[in-house]
Amino acid sequence: MYDMLEFTPIEEGFEVRYAHEVLRVEQWGRDSVRVRAAQHRIPDSDVGALGERPAGARIAPAGRADDGTVRLVAGGLTVDVRVVLAARLDSGDGKPAVMLSFLRTRDGAELLAEEREHFWWPGAHVLYGRRSGLYEIHQQFKAYDDERIYGLGQHQHGRLDHKGLVVDLVQRNTEVSIPFCLSSRGYGFLWNSPAIGRVEFADNATRWVADEAPALDYWVTAGDRPADIMSRYADAVGHAPELPEWASGFWQCKLRYLDQEELLGVAREYRRRELPLSVIVTDFFHWTAMGDYRFDPEEYPDPAAMMRELDELGVKLMVSVWPTISPLSENYDEMVRRGLLVGSDQGVEFHQDIHDKKMPRSLPVAFYDSTNPRARAFLWETVKRNYFDLGIRVWWLDACEPELNPGHPKNLSFYAGPGAAVANAYPRDNARGFFEGNRDAGGAPTVLLCRSAWAGQAKYGAAVWSGDIPPTWDSLARQIRAGLSIGMSGIPWWTTDIGGFHGGDPSNEAYRELYARWFAFGAFCPLFRLHGHREPRGELGSPVSGGPNEVWSYGERCLEVSRAHMELRERLRPYIGEVMRQASESGLPAMRTLFLEFPDDAVAWEIDDEFLLGPDLLIAPVTEPGATSREVYLPAGARWTEIHSGRDVDGGRWVEAPAPYEYIPVFRREGARLIPG
Repeated sequence: MYDMLEFTPIEEGFEVRYAHEVLRVEQWGRDSVRVRAAQHRIPDSDVGALGERPAGARIAPAGRADDGTVRLVAGGLTVDVRVVLAARLDSGDGKPAVMLSFLRTRDGAELLAEEREHFWWPGAHVLYGRRSGLYEIHQQFKAYDDERIYGLGQHQHGRLDHKGLVVDLVQRNTEVSIPFCLSSRGYGFLWNSPAIGRVEFADNATRWVADEAPALDYWVTAGDRPADIMSRYADAVGHAPELPEWASGFWQCKLRYLDQEELLGVAREYRRRELPLSVIVTDFFHWTAMGDYRFDPEEYPDPAAMMRELDELGVKLMVSVWPTISPLSENYDEMVRRGLLVGSDQGVEFHQDIHDKKMPRSLPVAFYDSTNPRARAFLWETVKRNYFDLGIRVWWLDACEPELNPGHPKNLSFYAGPGAAVANAYPRDNARGFFEGNRDAGGAPTVLLCRSAWAGQAKYGAAVWSGDIPPTWDSLARQIRAGLSIGMSGIPWWTTDIGGFHGGDPSNEAYRELYARWFAFGAFCPLFRLHGHREPRGELGSPVSGGPNEVWSYGERCLEVSRAHMELRERLRPYIGEVMRQASESGLPAMRTLFLEFPDDAVAWEIDDEFLLGPDLLIAPVTEPGATSREVYLPAGARWTEIHSGRDVDGGRWVEAPAPYEYIPVFRREGARLIPG
């Protein structure tokens, strides 16, 4: 039956053809392969995350085994190609289907293997034609009972291990779709398609689905340790740059500072109180209209003077930039004329409604098309003229899913293709425009704070926060898993709204306790940022500010908790800088699961409410009201010191750690450097 297929060696792998179907398998980096399948031909270009082929050890040409199987050895990963015949009810041979198995080269252990959806259907990778000329694509693999699956971006389902879950591949506020996962079986997998779809990690099968795409495209790597897998993945999609030194400090933000004087007053108060401050934020509605991308002169009469004073205070200004374009914007007509807005398959080209300035009520707005190079250039030139030339270098790319209402990306028409096929790449291309614009204008490396992300976005200096989350204890607990998951997805810079976003009363003692615990957790996140829309909130629109959200807004007891953690963060900044350099070089996240450092400890794979900041600090957040202690697992293979009491504990055991109102349990690994005692 192998004679029924056409095998063709290519430079880094091989192609298999039968009738209209073509399958290509190529080495793609160290211990890694890329697999593509299509009707008639493999597309010449794509909008996926895999760019130029990374360097890897040379491979021997694929060859046939005695049983006819074709084998490709790519370092530590071996790909076996076998052929099965679909069942037929009439006489004669059934249609052949190519099936791939991915093996660990050193011992031949199966890591991952394709599996047919049905005995009568053609195979494991199936392309169903659409009227658009694209395909609904299914890719099915075996399910393994002992497997744990990590990554997949950032979600609010509260799980670290995704085994047993169905995950939608779509961008939403608080839910970031990055289709990469790391398996406890020793492989990493990237679904290299920005199409809307889903992945099903069921007990009977694992199935990846793209609703509309031109071809099947995925990437597999093998590694003896999870850290090896993360390194191979970063090589394939791009490494994050080094985090600028200023970015590791404290960031102050609230829903909105109403004007220049209010913002400067907050920065001055931090200086007067001798509290460290690295970044302050001007959020939305500082503009004249959405899409103008400039300060409202009635509220910010002298932004140049504002920037001079902030520079003297040693504080960076981060400016919120939305992708939304109001029909009242001075740029709207030109962007329509030049085709720079996201289109629609049916209906008008408005995809959200919002109560912006000059609007008597909520009205429809459009989005610029980040997948269009001309649109990215137009936006950056506008931003450069109105912000960059004033000295602003830090950008908050909010609502960059983009935030649709209603949320139907399949109706969108992008420069890069139909919404169903490319929508998930929107936040990546949005970040790309700012990264390349800042670089080409001579700006120093900076941070782009993004609400959404896709595979490979880290190389554009993208940080992600967990979106507009509620101010609850359950929400705080979920952020630990969310931060760990996105780190395992290739985004090392992450933060959360300390205290939650939607509400929270700074005068309420119960909420103050939640704030104190969240602040302690935030001090050990990769980025340390206070944000929220506090009570009394009022209706969105202009003017709207919301309640106070500075560290002194929560009473004296909370202020002392905040001050202590801000000062601890300052002492940790040299260590955090080293951790961020490691993240840039190796692809390891700054906020790490225990098993990333201790893969031989079986218990470490089960812990989802603790984390490591770099290799040497173990953090155990408190996520229950009224708690004064909590159980902490200390991984085997190290000795640990509790930083507040100084007690030493051998790893490989559970301990009851004190957790008074003033701090959460934190342990230092024996032999750690650059860390306070």
